[in-house]
Amino acid sequence: MTAIKHALQRDIFTPNDERLLSIVNVCKAGKKKRNCFLCATVTTERPVQVNVVKVKKSDKGDFYKRQTAWALRDLAVVDAKDAVKDNPEFDLHFDKVYKWVASSTVEKNTFISCIWKLNQRYLRKKIDFINVSSQLLEESVPSGENQSVAGGDEEAVDEYQELNAREEQDIEIMMEGCEYAISNAEAFAEKLSRELQVLDGANIQSIMASEKQVNILMKLLDEALKEVDQIELKLSSYEEMLQSVKEQMDQISESNHLIHLSNTNNVKLLSEIEFLVNHMDLAKGHIKALQEGDLTSSRGIEACTNAADALLQCMNVALHPGHDMLHAVKQQQQRFSDLREQFARRLASHLNSVFVQQGHDQSSTLAQHSVELTLPNHHPFHRDLLRYAKLMEWLKNTDYGKYEGLTKNYMDYLSRLYEREIKDFFEVAKIKMTGTTREGKKFATLPRKESAVKQETESLHGSSGKLTGSTSSLNKLSVQSSGNRRSQSSSLLDMGNMSASDLDVADRTKFDKIFEQVLSELEPLCLAEQDFISKFFKLQQHQSISGTASEVEEMDGGALVRSYTSGVPQTISSEKDMIRQMMTKIFRCIEPELNNLIALGDKIDSFNSLYMLVKMSHHVWTAQNVDPASFLSTTLGNVLVTVKRNFDKCISNQMKQMDEVKISKKSKVGILPFVAEFEEFAALAESIFKNAERRGDLDKAYIKLIRAVFVSVEKVANESQKTPRDVVMMENFHHIFATLSRLKISCLEAEKKEAKQKYTDHLQSYVIYSLGQPLEKLNHFFEGVEARVAQGVREEEVSYQLAFNKQELRKVIKEYPGKEVKKGLDNLYKKVDKHLCEEENLLQVVWHSMQDEFIRQYKHFEGLIARCYPGSGITMEFTIQDILDYCSSIAQSH
Repeated sequence: MTAIKHALQRDIFTPNDERLLSIVNVCKAGKKKRNCFLCATVTTERPVQVNVVKVKKSDKGDFYKRQTAWALRDLAVVDAKDAVKDNPEFDLHFDKVYKWVASSTVEKNTFISCIWKLNQRYLRKKIDFINVSSQLLEESVPSGENQSVAGGDEEAVDEYQELNAREEQDIEIMMEGCEYAISNAEAFAEKLSRELQVLDGANIQSIMASEKQVNILMKLLDEALKEVDQIELKLSSYEEMLQSVKEQMDQISESNHLIHLSNTNNVKLLSEIEFLVNHMDLAKGHIKALQEGDLTSSRGIEACTNAADALLQCMNVALHPGHDMLHAVKQQQQRFSDLREQFARRLASHLNSVFVQQGHDQSSTLAQHSVELTLPNHHPFHRDLLRYAKLMEWLKNTDYGKYEGLTKNYMDYLSRLYEREIKDFFEVAKIKMTGTTREGKKFATLPRKESAVKQETESLHGSSGKLTGSTSSLNKLSVQSSGNRRSQSSSLLDMGNMSASDLDVADRTKFDKIFEQVLSELEPLCLAEQDFISKFFKLQQHQSISGTASEVEEMDGGALVRSYTSGVPQTISSEKDMIRQMMTKIFRCIEPELNNLIALGDKIDSFNSLYMLVKMSHHVWTAQNVDPASFLSTTLGNVLVTVKRNFDKCISNQMKQMDEVKISKKSKVGILPFVAEFEEFAALAESIFKNAERRGDLDKAYIKLIRAVFVSVEKVANESQKTPRDVVMMENFHHIFATLSRLKISCLEAEKKEAKQKYTDHLQSYVIYSLGQPLEKLNHFFEGVEARVAQGVREEEVSYQLAFNKQELRKVIKEYPGKEVKKGLDNLYKKVDKHLCEEENLLQVVWHSMQDEFIRQYKHFEGLIARCYPGSGITMEFTIQDILDYCSSIAQSH
């Protein structure tokens, strides 16, 4: 067993830093005997861990392997089965009960005793030892103190201790010095005993030799003790002498502490006084500037600004606790408040005077702008006022009531000034528009006198600023001229809106330039004023204001809503809203004036709405890119809605005129007026909307108009009595197709294809219908032949039918000699010439199609003769070459 224990220690536990203390050879109870070993081990490193390890022999070789390990702290019960009789069986209760049978009772008892000792020494855990002999446990408990118990346990546990490397080396050296150590152990032991006796003798001699030295050392220690006693006496006398000095130093230290405390208080007091003097003392120059400073010169304004900033710093200084209770501080604060109030009052009065003076000075410059379409420049006024921007910021932070009063006064004065300037500006624009138009042909064709035109123009420029009259005589003119077109083809273009005339093109171009000039003048004016308001009133730093107003204009959902309040405080959530409200109040006349100008332009010529839509859309797009919520963007957006309504109204009027068109029963139709008008409208629109932002609006209008044109053309064609329906459809849809092909309007590609298809279909229909008349009897004859064939009669048997025999065929053919055919074709050409109009120039196209269709019918008749009358030798009295010659001769003769 000792050899096995040594082998297990070396092979299994030493590599794991464990010591094997006890071992028992066991096998499991009730099964085939497969022996294994239960080992009690402790770790060599602290804290010590105690384990019970199961080791079994490997099946593949003659070595042992570690199979299972349990910590001793997990052991609950040790059951030895019988405390009196020898019984090798025992149970260990870990996570479950393990039943074992030892090879002998002695090994079992030794293993249980070792477990008991390890528990007592390392764990002190409550483990139940059942059926274990008390004598076995008592043998393991010595009668001494705890320390001796522990010592005894250590001896029992350490019954085996492995040699370390040095010990092994010393033993090997000693055994090498005695070659017979292994062969003759007694001789080796005797030699070791002799050497031990020699060493003991040497130790005794050494001890005896050192006794003398010890005596000398003791003597020296006695003398040293005497010297120490003398030094202690001297130190006691010195301590008594220093006691009085200590008392004096304590008094001096206390006096120094009081002096230091007094100095500290004086320094703190001086610091507080310096703080108040440095932060609450306003220079005399600043006081004089606030009381008497010149607010008209740049140097005086700068001095007042510096003084106001210094005053604000003094008033906003963060006082230390208790400062506000000082009488001097209270007096200084009251003095600052009086200075602030006095300067704020003086500043507000001066700025109000500047606002009023600006109104008078600017009014004197209105005369020079009355003849030019320009707005007065306010840059010098803004430049002068911006010198007071820092003072306005100071006033906003110190006295918001006066700041708000100045804001309201500025809006009142400037709104009246801008109202005069803008109304005069729009008056010049209206005069230029109406003056140009009054000289044109459009008003010359009106059935009224020039005084009526003048009276209507004056009504547009009335003091109310709104258009008067619900209907325009120009619209009446349009309806009247559309009726006259059908009765007098020679004045087709002169009686309408004269849109194709060079004069109308010039009028519209000039209107476009005037309208663009108006917008170009208004836009920088509004932007400059908005920039000035933002800088002068310092609205970037103030997030919310409250105040009272008698009239406030706000933007709600893109429309201008005007609300009237009296003494009700209104809180504005953001500075942009404040700027927009100020701009709305100052420029409240811009939107009505623009609407009046738009109404005038629409009254002069409804097509002007196209120019206005493009220009207004561009300016709205530009303004929204700068600031979508600005006054300019919102106002132009509202006006754009009006322009869009006028544009839609223009389209609706054209569609209505198409629906109401009437044709003459005595003259041929030709190209319908609204078809020509659509061509004019499309050409004009394409030139205006080139690269425009609102192309989508025009595309929608195109779709509406072209559908209305299609419907109206078919309606007129159905009502036409003088001109065949197919001719009306063919000519007008050919004109529409040519127009769309020339203009290349992408959104009307489908309508272009439809127009071409309608033109082609009606051309073919007209040709077939017309060709039935020159060879009418021959047509009827062969229609009868085809009817018999369709009824089931064989083609070669048709000649046996009484009504369709060869004699009848020859009789019909003789009625159409070449001379008669040429005469019939000539009559047909004249009839077609009467049906077609000269504007579209489709006569040769139609005649060529008729020639092709006639030849096709000729070939069809010859085919029927060859199939139904084979071998009869019957042929037409003219050939295809004759037809070609007849058609060419007729076309050249006409």
